[in-house]
Amino acid sequence: MKIKIINKSHHDLPQYATPLSAGVDLRANLESPIILEPMQRRLVPTGLFIALPPGFEAQVRPRSGLALKHGLTVLNSPGTIDADYRGEVCVILANLSEEPFVINDGERIAQMVIARHEQAEWELVDQLDETERGAGGFGHTGR
Repeated sequence: MKIKIINKSHHDLPQYATPLSAGVDLRANLESPIILEPMQRRLVPTGLFIALPPGFEAQVRPRSGLALKHGLTVLNSPGTIDADYRGEVCVILANLSEEPFVINDGERIAQMVIARHEQAEWELVDQLDETERGAGGFGHTGR
């Protein structure tokens, strides 16, 4: 699949790290480092602008290494970039650790997965069909 991209960053285009990688790493595009204090959140620019085809979205997700080692995560994860959005791809990062974290220019801050999706056509009804689960919700199957 080809996706149109404008790269206003001073970094290479996102690439897949391995032949079977689902996502590409997104890099911070910064003039100066950002210090992300504990429990602080910031919008981090990437310098990338994309045009997705209809029926696709880009999902912005945390990087597992940053999450495990430094408590950094992406808020509203996964963040959705819609096919009609033409602004800069930015990442909402949050520091859930007890230590400040310095984000440097070029740092791999998140990953982006391109995914197909459908749009629903709602059908208003008076009742839903019965299932074995029924209305059982959070934790209804136990541990």
